Parts: sequence; C-alpha cells; structure tokens
Amino acid sequence: MKIFFGVLILLVVLVGSFYVLNSYIYNEKQAEVISDYKDATYVLNGEPVQLVNGFAETEAAPGSTTKIVTRYFGNELPIDLNGDGVEDVAFILTQETGGSGVFYYAVGAVMTDGGYVGTDGYLLGDRIAPQSTDVSPNPRHKNVVVFNYVDRAPNEPMTAQPSIGKSAYLKLVPEDMMWAIVEPDFEGESM
Repeated sequence: MKIFFGVLILLVVLVGSFYVLNSYIYNEKQAEVISDYKDATYVLNGEPVQLVNGFAETEAAPGSTTKIVTRYFGNELPIDLNGDGVEDVAFILTQETGGSGVFYYAVGAVMTDGGYVGTDGYLLGDRIAPQSTDVSPNPRHKNVVVFNYVDRAPNEPMTAQPSIGKSAYLKLVPEDMMWAIVEPDFEGESM
C-alpha cells in the first residue's frame, strides 16, 4: 500500500509539474499585445524604433555617445488604413539625430488581433511646420491620408521660416506596411 501511495503521489507531482511548465512555456511564447500605438515599433530610415509612451532614445551607432531621440508629435487621424473595417491611426513622429534638424515622419499604427503594429515612416521633411492630418477629399481615394505641412522654398536656407504649404497624399500598402504616394487629383481607377 505504501508503494501504491508513493507512486500515486509521484504521478500527481509529475503531472502537476508538466502543467505548470507547459503553462509557463506557453505564456513566454505569446507575443506582447500592444494596446497603445504610442508603444508600437516603427521603422524610420530603415531602422526599427520601439516607442515607450511615445518616446525612444537610441545610440546613433554602436559605442557612440550621440543619441537619436524619437518622439510622438501628434496630429493623429483615426482611419482604416488597411481596409479591414477596423479603425487604425495615422500620425506624425519627430526624430532628432544629434544635429540641428528635427525630422518629421508620417506613420500609421494598424490594429491587429495582437494589438497595434507600426508602419514604415514616410519622411515629410526637416524643420517643417506640420498642419493638419486629414482624409483625402477626393471621392475616388479610399483610405488615403493627407499630411499637410508648411516647408521652405527650394532655395531658402534651413534657418528660414517655413512659408510654402504642401501636402503628402499617402496610402498604406498593408503587405509591406509602407506608404505609397497618391496623386491628389488622379482620375484613373479608384483606389
């Protein structure tokens, strides 16, 4: 009888250990759900940037003392970027690379079952003045975002105040999470 209870207890411990270990492994393999787009990863200049509360600070190069600072700027626009019927968000990030410039990027965060997934950044310009982010007014455009901003004239120095209104019409290509440029008044097939 002692042998029977000993084997039974050993079996219970082994089965319990199996379930605990299996649960631990399962939880470790689960991807973290990104519930806030200000915590997603975006690609700027070919480099992934993981934001935490809309902020990231990385080294410019391994061993470098120069820091690259990326910040959430705003101008968010709730919009279905990938055509799946779920609301995503488009907005602007800034990046300072150690010089005097402040680079502005159009980005998007696509809502998935696993939370927000960041897109590739589209460079709007250096030291520009962002204005509004809107849905394209062209009725033929579907899911096209318009990033409006003020820039300098082509021959003006970078120190000049931006004074020329510009707009970037962008549509997300979901397969590669990159932006495509859309002509504002394109009369071809609807998008």
